[in-house]
Amino acid sequence: MRNQARRAPVAASALAVLALVVTGCGSGDDGGEPVPETAGGSLEQLAEKVECKPNIQTDAEELRQANCKTGDGRYVLATFDTDRGQREWINEAKNYGGNYLVGRKWVAVGDQKVVTALRGQLGGDVETSSHHSGDGGGGGNKEDHSEHHGS
Repeated sequence: MRNQARRAPVAASALAVLALVVTGCGSGDDGGEPVPETAGGSLEQLAEKVECKPNIQTDAEELRQANCKTGDGRYVLATFDTDRGQREWINEAKNYGGNYLVGRKWVAVGDQKVVTALRGQLGGDVETSSHHSGDGGGGGNKEDHSEHHGS
């Protein structure tokens, strides 16, 4: 029962990401630009590095999440209390597709253009996922460009 209560904010926030971000398969290509060492810190510290004034949507012990906007577009920035909580959140969110910039205990979610721009500032690894109903998985593969069935 306690596990279900802990997962409620994670599942709800993964669905909130879907409402904010319209995504699809991206190339994940960083254009050959050098990628800095992966940033770390609190949600506010990460937001400051990318000049975002975070609009906090979730402020819980295990998850803090904010909406941000830049000239490249809108995105969600989330920080996590544990690595496991982060991976569970990403796996749940990937059921809906998307582009994810993943650092240690943080993730930024947006369209490919935004994620690529953020990677140039925050470092991290790009993970992508296409929505496939019934997938149930989430995988977590870096640069996962799942092929569309029937193509």
